[in-house]
This record gives sequence, structure tokens and C-alpha cells, in this order.
Amino acid sequence: MSPILLATLCVSALYGWTAWRLRAAPASLAVSTVLPLALLGHGALIYHSVLGQGDIRLGFGNSLSTILWLTALIYWLASRGAPLARLQSWVSAAAALAVLGMLVFGESHAIPSSQALALRAHLIVAFLAYGLLAVAALHAVLMTMLEKQLHRGASLRDGAPPLLTLEAMMFRTITAGFILLTLAVFSGVFFSEELFGRALQFTHKIVFAILSWLVFGGLLLGRHFRGWRGRTALYWTITGFTFLLLAYLGTQFVLEVILHR
Repeated sequence: MSPILLATLCVSALYGWTAWRLRAAPASLAVSTVLPLALLGHGALIYHSVLGQGDIRLGFGNSLSTILWLTALIYWLASRGAPLARLQSWVSAAAALAVLGMLVFGESHAIPSSQALALRAHLIVAFLAYGLLAVAALHAVLMTMLEKQLHRGASLRDGAPPLLTLEAMMFRTITAGFILLTLAVFSGVFFSEELFGRALQFTHKIVFAILSWLVFGGLLLGRHFRGWRGRTALYWTITGFTFLLLAYLGTQFVLEVILHR
């Protein structure tokens, strides 16, 4: 068994154990020790796969794994004061699958001009925006579930914070993610030739990214001027992140996995 395969299986197992333990004991060794080890190992695997050959090599597997690693890392850092076990369990389980996905979808390609500092900065900002908005979307999904649970007359489980607290956390995350998404979208649109070595083309990726930016921007404006909250905010959040998924991961999945391009 190769060292990379062994490390991949170990990291996936750590994430899986964390997801399982968080369902039973929210404030456990899983959050304080095992999850940081999984995040550290996952980050090392991504570094080896994406940057190990000197240039930047991305593909569906590497991209998905990087986004879910950032999602898990951001949520772990942001929620250490009051961890939400159910959401942390979901993120850990998804990260476990993403690590294995690097093996299943192992094909990658070098990005042209990947040594350019501007391109590297663009990619870092874009992936961070993805990670933050993924956390916001997960909050929206969980809040939808908790709201339905309350409407059925059931009490909240897993020590979940009040919905208003979750909503405030979600909008703080969306605001930070929107700022980074703005930088990523506009750097890609206005500096396409400098960043990617070709003039701007309105591909599916760019169109869906702009749609996502418009949705999240509209949500923040509606929140500020109209006081949007509740289901309206949740639906806009989920819609915006769906467009963002289609912009990059969806496009990569269709081209690389389905069409083999």
C-alpha cells in the first residue's frame, strides 16, 4: 500500500469517526483532538496533490476536496465557542467522502500561468468564498430543518442555539463570503486575460458565478433595507449557493467526469 493511499484512508477514517462521535457526544474528544488531526492530514494531502509538482493542478476531485476541507476548517474555527454537533457531523462526513474522492476522481490538469501571483491570489480568494458560503448554505439547510421541527411542536435537539442566533451567524458568514466572492468574480471578469492567458468568454462558469453574486448581493440588500429573514433568507441563501456550485464544481463534474474532457 502506497503512503498516499494509507494517509488518505487514515484521514477519511478520522473524519468518519468524528462524524459518528459528534452524533452521540457533541463536546467530545472528536472536536478537540481528532478533528484537528483530520484537518491537518487533509490539508497535507491537498498540498501534495495540488502543489506537489510545482505548478497548480486542479480537477474535480482536488477542487471538491479543497472546498470541503476549507468548509470543515472554517466551521471548526468559527464554532469552537459553541459547536453545533449536527452541522459539524455533516461537514465531517462530507469531508471524509471528499478525501476518498481524490482517489476516485484523481485526474487533474495543470493550470496555465499557475506561477503568477495574481492567479494564485484569485484562486485562494475564490476557494475561501466557496468555503464560507458553503457554511452559510449548511446553516440555511439546518435552520430549515429546525424550523419545521419547531412547527411540529418538538423541542430542539443537539444543544442547538436559538434560530435567531443561527441566523445572525449565517448572515455574518454570507457577508464575509460575498466580499470574497466579489473579489473573485470581478478579478476573473476584468483581468481574465492576465489571470488565465485568454480574453473573457461568457462560459457557463462565469454566468453562474455572476448569478450567484447577484443572488447573495440581493439577499444582503434585502436584509439591510427590507429586513429579510426567516424562510425568505433561507431560500435566497440556498439558491445562491446552488448557482455557485453549478458555476465551478458542476461545470467541472460535467466536463471531466461525464464528458471526459
